[in-house]
Amino acid sequence: MFLRLFLLTYINSFLDGYMKRDMDLVRKLVFAIDESNHGFAPRKIVVEGFTEEQIGYHLSIMFEAGLITVFTLTSQGSSSPEVRAKSLTWAGHEFADAARSDSLWNKAKSTVKEKFGSVSISLLTQYLQSLAKSALGM
Repeated sequence: MFLRLFLLTYINSFLDGYMKRDMDLVRKLVFAIDESNHGFAPRKIVVEGFTEEQIGYHLSIMFEAGLITVFTLTSQGSSSPEVRAKSLTWAGHEFADAARSDSLWNKAKSTVKEKFGSVSISLLTQYLQSLAKSALGM
């Protein structure tokens, strides 16, 4: 059973082309870590609709972007990055605060998709902050 599931996941990764960054998943992961009441991320983060491989990959790139600290678990036999989130960084908290409003998040996603397709996490955070300032009349 495990081997079958592994092979299906492995084959699907080739059919999909490559792992794509999903900012909605990044946002959900940041919120899952932010909601922890003791400062550390939950041991296992599960997000409905996403595989362990997708979550591991996104935690890995979130670490690279400076949003989180991690424990690296990737080994030579790993088929994708394996990390366990440790905590949010200052930049991770800034992103969480900027992305908290669903209406601002949806507006930012729509504008970015329409004009650029995608942007960096730092530019997205800045844009969300500018939307928040505008909404506050600043």
